[in-house]
Amino acid sequence: MLCLSVVTPVKAHLEGNTPPPQCQLTSLDGKSAEDWEAMKGEVIYVDFWASWCPPCVKSFPFMSQLMHEFKDKGLKVIGINLDENLEDAKGFLAKRPVNFPIVIDTSKRCAQDFGVIAMPSTYIIDKRGLVRHIHRGFRTGETEELRILIEQLLREEI
Repeated sequence: MLCLSVVTPVKAHLEGNTPPPQCQLTSLDGKSAEDWEAMKGEVIYVDFWASWCPPCVKSFPFMSQLMHEFKDKGLKVIGINLDENLEDAKGFLAKRPVNFPIVIDTSKRCAQDFGVIAMPSTYIIDKRGLVRHIHRGFRTGETEELRILIEQLLREEI
């Protein structure tokens, strides 16, 4: 008897027309960060990262480039740090200055609610406030695809 099983790719639970989970995030200086609802009307590139993550080192120049290129067109890049020790994140950033906000998920609840399973993990939220794309890991060969998606989302009408 021959038994075949078909494995279908599992779609990430947030991707599609789903709003992102609400998160309690703080800036590096301890102030409450802006919530997703307040950013409606902008395309948001949310990146979960940690100082110990080698691909994160490579992703930071790309995110800074995106911010430089598309900030005036409505893109907001936000890095969410998941380090256990805040000093590790600050040391990382001292060597790699950025032009986008870095916030902290101290409870790790936000990462859990987003379903972060790889570092870095990127969630692209459209102008209506819906998660439209999830990207795990970072490989320089994939940057053009991400850039094209962002350009498309920035052109969409609300």
